[in-house]
Amino acid sequence: MRRFPLVLLSLAFLFVLFIIFIFIPIRVERTYGHASSRLRLGQRYQYAMRLFWYDGLLTTPSAGSGQIFIVSDGEPAYAIAQRLEQMDIIQDASAFLDYLTYTGLDTSLQAGDYQFEPFMSIVDIAQTMQDLTPLDVTFVVLPGWRIEEIAASLPTSGLSAEPEAFLQSARAPLDYPYLDTATTNEGFLLPDSYILPRVTDADGLVEALVRNFALHLTADLATGFSNQNLTVYQGVTLASMVERESIIVDEMPLIASVFLNRLVAGWKLDSDPTVQYAVGFEGNWWPNPLSAIDLEVDSRYNTYLYAGLPPAPIANSSQNALNAVANPAITNYYFFRARCDGSGLHNFAETIEEHINNECEL
Repeated sequence: MRRFPLVLLSLAFLFVLFIIFIFIPIRVERTYGHASSRLRLGQRYQYAMRLFWYDGLLTTPSAGSGQIFIVSDGEPAYAIAQRLEQMDIIQDASAFLDYLTYTGLDTSLQAGDYQFEPFMSIVDIAQTMQDLTPLDVTFVVLPGWRIEEIAASLPTSGLSAEPEAFLQSARAPLDYPYLDTATTNEGFLLPDSYILPRVTDADGLVEALVRNFALHLTADLATGFSNQNLTVYQGVTLASMVERESIIVDEMPLIASVFLNRLVAGWKLDSDPTVQYAVGFEGNWWPNPLSAIDLEVDSRYNTYLYAGLPPAPIANSSQNALNAVANPAITNYYFFRARCDGSGLHNFAETIEEHINNECEL
């Protein structure tokens, strides 16, 4: 009879050993992954017991707010855990630290700025801090891009804005006085380097680009357009042509002077980029060289057929191109042609004879 209690005690002892050394480690591993290889055997069992004890605490979402949390370079894990608990982002700093130690994530927390979404668990937060994704994105719009080219850059930009949604938004003029007769925001998406929240959508992106143009539309710039007998919209339209015609910034005021002289004289502007805009297509928005058929395309953008400015900007211009139209060089030039040396510079001429003489020899 005395052996029976001993057998029960032995069985109970074996059961406890089974729970501690087999059941709990397996259960914890299935839930949280393999233990860190840096832990000794005894430590693996120790931390497995702790994680098993916390149970749902590690995976239960916290009601903490989505506030900004900054991790300094070299900040120890225990200090990070304490601050997370103090800010109510996690419920228990010890549980956070034990999870980090068990998984080995304590040595790979990334410094930087985080914005944790509400109702993230300790496990979610620890995993998020392994691969920092910046909250902001640097988005660049290059001078001379048309809206389709801006849209094409979005999939690799890091922004939430989708290309099709951007095109739809960009083609709906915003409420600015100089856009009251416009059918698109083309020309007013100011080329620049923008720092934007990663979550910026298509509408937000268009608003940011057009708002930046408004900020750069100074009284002096508007007065400069007016001095050339141009409205702001006409000035931006001409600037888009100057942008596409120019390679060297210093030549922009000269090219602007040619177009302005032609406008005053009532001549057609004969600008290749306007035709390129009319016939361009996805994959080749600026066809070059243009064919004889291209030059005959019946489009109001074809300045070889129709006198005056095209009906709208053909691209988004840099501040340099805008300034060149507002403050053009004073010349008697009516023609320009690319030099034959591949330098990107142009030869300018007052007469058609001079212009013909500037043609490159085949």
